[in-house]
Amino acid sequence: MDPALYREVVERIRASGSDALINLTTGPGARFIPGSDNPLKPGTGSTLSLPAERVRHVIELAPEICSLDMGSMNMGNQVFMNTPPHLEAMAVSIRDAGVAPELEVFEAGHLLLAKQMIEDGHIKPPGLFQICLGISWGQPATPEALIYMRSLLPPGCIWFSFGISLHQFPIAAQTILLGGHVRVELEDNLYLEKGKLAPSNAALVEKAAKIIDILGDQVATPAETRQMLGVETRK
Repeated sequence: MDPALYREVVERIRASGSDALINLTTGPGARFIPGSDNPLKPGTGSTLSLPAERVRHVIELAPEICSLDMGSMNMGNQVFMNTPPHLEAMAVSIRDAGVAPELEVFEAGHLLLAKQMIEDGHIKPPGLFQICLGISWGQPATPEALIYMRSLLPPGCIWFSFGISLHQFPIAAQTILLGGHVRVELEDNLYLEKGKLAPSNAALVEKAAKIIDILGDQVATPAETRQMLGVETRK
């Protein structure tokens, strides 16, 4: 959560001349582990932070996109905690900074809350959704779960989805067939194929691009992506 580290990364990308879109996370600051002696007090490893702290780097650096995890869920022995008031405060700060929030939804309730926040004006319509599949204990990485989550999306929204680990490329293919956009990265999966570690994020992207091409679609350029998402170029 050190703003200086975010700044260094963003400035290096922009100074390189790359036209890549930058998407910064707001996930850190949501972890809560109940204390072993008193569950009302945070235990070792808790990072629960105020909304302003979690979006500070986004406000300062103005990326094109930032993530916004749309709810709470169990993750291992901890809780990933995002209460509606905290999410509303973060969403307003992101909206006012002119950044597009990537609404990460891990289960149906997250998606429904995001739709309500769009209706209430906290998030600019129609929304940019990321359907996250295969994370314990959210929606499984199955075709049925993906189709169900897609059925709940608001009309006209842009949506992506991903599956973690061995589900990454099967879900990528299913997403393309269902009219969505693809996310692949080392955060979600370390393998290029069974038993073969991915040497880089670029290798995962290249494989996803081949799948897109085989299925008769095409990869958008950064300029085309900005147009589809309705975001401006940042410098």
